[in-house]
Amino acid sequence: MIITADVGAVLGYTGGMMRIGATLLKTVLLGISLNLMSGCSDSWNNPYPGSAEEANVVYSAFTERPKHLDPARSYSANEAEFTGQIYEPPLQYHFLKRPYTLVPLTAEEVPQPRFLDSSGRELPSDAPSSRIAESMYEIRIRPGIRFQPHPAFARDAAGRYRYHAMRATDVADKTQIGNFEHTGTRELVAADYVYQIKRLANPKLSSPIFGLMADHIVGLKALGEALENAAKAHPEAELNLNDFPLAGAEVVDAYTYRIRIKGKYPQFVYWLAMPFFAPVPWEADVFYAQPGMVDKNLTLDWQPVGTGPFYLAENNPNRRMVLKKNPNFHGETYPIEGEAADREAGLLADAGKSLPLIDAAVFSLEKETIPYWSKFLQGYYDSAGISSDSFDQAIQFSGGGDPQLTESMRRQDIQLFTTVETSIFYVGFNMLDPVVGGLGKDRQKLRQALSIAFDYDEYISIFRNGRGIPAQGPIPPGLFGYTEGVAGLNPYVYEDRGGQIVRRSIETARKLLAEAGYPNGRNAKTGAPLVLYFDTTASGPDAKSRLDWMKKQLDKLDVQLVSRGTDYNRFQDKIRKGNTQLFELGWNADYPDPENFFFLLYGPHKKVGTGGENATNYDNPEFNRLFERMKDMDNGPERQQVIDAMLAIVRRDAPWIFTFYPKSFGLRHGWVHNVKPNLMANNTLKYRRIDPAQRNAKRAEWNHPVLWPIALLVSGMAAVIAPAAIAWRRRERKTA
Repeated sequence: MIITADVGAVLGYTGGMMRIGATLLKTVLLGISLNLMSGCSDSWNNPYPGSAEEANVVYSAFTERPKHLDPARSYSANEAEFTGQIYEPPLQYHFLKRPYTLVPLTAEEVPQPRFLDSSGRELPSDAPSSRIAESMYEIRIRPGIRFQPHPAFARDAAGRYRYHAMRATDVADKTQIGNFEHTGTRELVAADYVYQIKRLANPKLSSPIFGLMADHIVGLKALGEALENAAKAHPEAELNLNDFPLAGAEVVDAYTYRIRIKGKYPQFVYWLAMPFFAPVPWEADVFYAQPGMVDKNLTLDWQPVGTGPFYLAENNPNRRMVLKKNPNFHGETYPIEGEAADREAGLLADAGKSLPLIDAAVFSLEKETIPYWSKFLQGYYDSAGISSDSFDQAIQFSGGGDPQLTESMRRQDIQLFTTVETSIFYVGFNMLDPVVGGLGKDRQKLRQALSIAFDYDEYISIFRNGRGIPAQGPIPPGLFGYTEGVAGLNPYVYEDRGGQIVRRSIETARKLLAEAGYPNGRNAKTGAPLVLYFDTTASGPDAKSRLDWMKKQLDKLDVQLVSRGTDYNRFQDKIRKGNTQLFELGWNADYPDPENFFFLLYGPHKKVGTGGENATNYDNPEFNRLFERMKDMDNGPERQQVIDAMLAIVRRDAPWIFTFYPKSFGLRHGWVHNVKPNLMANNTLKYRRIDPAQRNAKRAEWNHPVLWPIALLVSGMAAVIAPAAIAWRRRERKTA
């Protein structure tokens, strides 16, 4: 009977489940019907539900939140993706022309320096550097440019600023700029540029370029000291930069300002195309300095204020960031000229049209490469890079070794664009180390032997899928001073074999190692094996395979390599104190000039003792002398001769193993237009054009709902429920 009772309980439970299952079945079928009816307008997997199908919007992604959006502090590529669209320095790089060419942005023209001697008398343009005490740049901006709408500019009927005297309670309910009811704007003036230059010296901001600019801009170092003293004297008070004069940056009139540079520094004009020299209105500093603002992330680091084509409408770094078209944008037109191939590539189809060509850009957070790649293939991202995981799916190499898209990519009308970056990766030798350092011939030969043994041609093939070219020196392609082909090879590591650049043999490396005092990898005097130490921050399975590869390279010379892993802060501390032997670093060009790479090897910029960017502590007096001459020269044959002499010295001394110049591979869908890699410009979003109708059609084609798993699920549920339903009905009849 207990069994009967249990059966009854089970049948009662089954009957309940049958009713629940029937209800669930109806719900599933209803959901399918509704989605089929709406499926034509919105795919089930659309990550932008509710967005307009024909929206003139670029969809992209970011992998980590930008830390700084304040132009005085931002110095990272992932930040420049946003700051470049919002802020406008006086100059920019031409979108299409190569070599990279500066053109006006807010300025009326690219300023030409005037040279003054120590008495303030003007010198001719060809005056020798030794006579030039100051270079003066006078910049005139175009009238009529206005800042984006922002509450910092909002005024009441009496003309008073609405939001410049708030208490913490006034901002307690504010989480974003859009929470303020009123906004305003005003015209851009020369004083806004001068104000930003002063901000570089503000000790509370710790601008990463203050030290460098203090060496160049007259009076900037003294201003930094004055601001630091004022901050110490009144730590709770906000610094009013308008109360502190700066001799090297002064307002001439409403639309003109003047910058004075110590001596001759031709590269300074390139800095005028970087956000560091974009305008910041004093009203923004006053607005964000009020009580309670920082607690709500209402700062210039999170909510920029600019005159550019876009403004940051949404900053949710844990989900997405949205740029929208600045309604106050002063207007700019698409370039009407470029390189010879640009017209054929369709890059001049929009010549003369008003910018920007899109209304907004949505950047979604994607921490993993696989979801990013999947959404790109589904059409939900307009462009993408290529990770190692997806490389074989996207790229194949022709018989001649050229990269090309796979058939599946071509079927989706995906386009490939590649470019060699203006960057270099290198393995550095600490030149203060007693084993690998020093300028003696035996130490030179040791470093040359190691440079040959580390086969970075092989590394590029294995670890980068061919995305790079072997480096022949510190200057990457695209910059003045770089020489193509066999004429520019490093003769200590490579040789010319019938017009082909070929790495020298391991036998050559063994011979050099023996001449350095280490035959067969052992000290000729003591017989002790040569053990080298490589400091790295790399970790994880991928890092292990790369470190194993490095060890195998030196095994060819019977030299032992020991890797010492550490965290980033500890690694930087070891570099700063010179407690390394070998290490790996990279450098990306700030501006297109060889000085930006050669200064990494300039003796007075040694990391140990000066804190400069010369991480290897290389200090060759002849190289230093040539650097000081080269950096002030204009591009031309004479400067090229000096550069060639510097390259000969640094290749012989080998303070770096010149590993490779990275090559970027990018993909874009067929509905994306006006894409041309520009390694110097950060403000290219305004040129982008989208065909929303084509994108929407492709999304619908590539994201058809797959219903058979649901049908299978429903059938399975029916198969499970049916026997129980039959048993329940039989029991009900018997009971009746």
